[in-house]
Amino acid sequence: MMSLGPYASFIVTSYAAAALVVAILIGWIVLDYRSQTQRLRVLEERGITRRSGRSAMDAS
Repeated sequence: MMSLGPYASFIVTSYAAAALVVAILIGWIVLDYRSQTQRLRVLEERGITRRSGRSAMDAS
């Protein structure tokens, strides 16, 4: 096992905090993705389409 010296608790706590922040950000991104896809689905059901979904002939 590796010896971290007198700062072991600080090092372990720092890595744990960083891992927690990354996990929270990943969760946030997943929830936001689901929310955005749901909003797009609702808009498309209303007949509102994305501009990127139009063909070149529709833009003229």
